[in-house]
Parts: sequence; structure tokens; C-alpha cells
Amino acid sequence: MSGYNESAYKQARDTAIALPCPFERALLSLCAHCHKSRKLLLAEREAITCTEQRANTQCHAFHQALHANARFALHMDPQQPWPFGKEIRAQCGGILGLRDILGLPESDPGVDIAQLVSTALAKHGDVSDFPYSEIMRAIVHYEPRKRRGD
Repeated sequence: MSGYNESAYKQARDTAIALPCPFERALLSLCAHCHKSRKLLLAEREAITCTEQRANTQCHAFHQALHANARFALHMDPQQPWPFGKEIRAQCGGILGLRDILGLPESDPGVDIAQLVSTALAKHGDVSDFPYSEIMRAIVHYEPRKRRGD
């Protein structure tokens, strides 16, 4: 049994992070970056916070739309929470799918999430107007990197 008090950690995390990043797992897995994010170290763990309310609101809207559209594509029960692997597929695959739809180069060293969502909003007008059928293909085909030793 671990000696960590998980509820104390969650309370400290909630206190330290005013704007939680909905794409925290994508950022921590290094499939993307964001110039609006800031990394924090809490109890020997990494956490990500957003530095701008407007960008955070836009990213949350995109994240919610990804979840709503990806449940069917990833064969998920709507009543069940998101397992880690499928969350990574939704976040990283969704970001990369949106990048592809916007015609941005794959050779880019890393996708900037806030900039990507802002560009997509300028082109499509609203998060609900993004071409999710194309984004879902990227989510379904996204393979998370293998763990070390596997």
C-alpha cells in the first residue's frame, strides 16, 4: 500500500491549478505542445495548467466534442469513464486529425494545441462545425507509443 494521501494530493492540485488543461495527457505524453500551458510539479508528479481563460475555454469545447464523437468510434459505453489508453487516443489522435484537416505539415516538430484550435475556429467558425468524421479516422488509427520494456 502506498503512503500517499490521494485526497490531499487532489486538494493541493485543485488549489494549484486554476485552469486545468483538458489536453494534459497529450501534453505529458509529448504528442503535442502548447504555448499557453505551464508545467507544475506537485508531490513528485507533473501537472499542466493553462495560462489563458479564452484558450482554455476553446480547448475544453474541443475536448468535449472529441469525447462526444469518439465514444462510438472507440466502442465505448457512454456510462463508463474514459480509460487512460482511450483518452490518449482521443486527445492525441484528435489533435493530429485536426492538424491534418487544416493541412498543416506533419514534419512540424510538435502541434501547438491552442494555436491549432484557434486556427480551426477561424476556418470553421465553431467547434461543432469541425469535420469530426475525418477527425475520428485519426483517432481510430492513432497508436499510443509503447511502454519501455514492451
